[in-house]
Amino acid sequence: MLQEKLFDKVETCILTSATLSTNGSFNFIRDRLGLDKSKTETFMAESSFDHEKQAILYLPKTMPDPRTPEFTQMAATEIIKIIQVTRGHAFVLCTSNSSMTALFELVSSRIGYPCFLQGTMSKTGLLEQFRATPNAVLFATSSFWQGVDVRGDQLSCVIIDKLPFAVPTDPLVQARSKFIDDNGGKSFFDYSVPQAVISLKQGIGRLIRSRTDRGVIAIMDPRLRTKSYGRDFLNSLPRMKITADLNDVAEIFTHSDDGKI
Repeated sequence: MLQEKLFDKVETCILTSATLSTNGSFNFIRDRLGLDKSKTETFMAESSFDHEKQAILYLPKTMPDPRTPEFTQMAATEIIKIIQVTRGHAFVLCTSNSSMTALFELVSSRIGYPCFLQGTMSKTGLLEQFRATPNAVLFATSSFWQGVDVRGDQLSCVIIDKLPFAVPTDPLVQARSKFIDDNGGKSFFDYSVPQAVISLKQGIGRLIRSRTDRGVIAIMDPRLRTKSYGRDFLNSLPRMKITADLNDVAEIFTHSDDGKI
């Protein structure tokens, strides 16, 4: 449809986004859009942000597989530790409503910071409340993974519960996966992983919104370390320090380039 309605009707079409590439390549989005490789030029621009100085990626050591019953409780324990270090100023981005609600119930009463929950008011209202409330923590799902801009110290921490894989039983996901498998591909690696990589990039992109922003990205899902495809996710993220030590996280909040504490 894009070929017929758009690409065939214009001499040149430029597609631009911060999250078009996966694992250093545009192959996934090019194939999804049906673009002719011989007629497509690509260019990957460097970010204007210095993530190595402005951000740190925290991956807890001892998290269980996210499909196990104990995951939510252990994730809540880690989130509490992180929020105590960052003194709030956090988005907790979840991959499902059930996960969001469970984490909110387990965390909000134990951290001593104002907590907001998606669904209790409009998206615009939640963002206004978050921006206006010191040390706030917002628990949200997919609609807050993109198109949200909170600059400055008010948002200094983005916590993600699980890698954002699409629900495999969704009819559209099933149909696309079947098509890929029936045509000799491997739908998990050719479709599910790249799609999740793009979603993860959108989520962590909430943190650094200017050259003066700084903070921590924390991902509770251990599959970044334990699964072979975890490398595809890490290779797709901005280059930054990776740690499993909360003391490293604390350092980014106690030192800044201008010497202020």
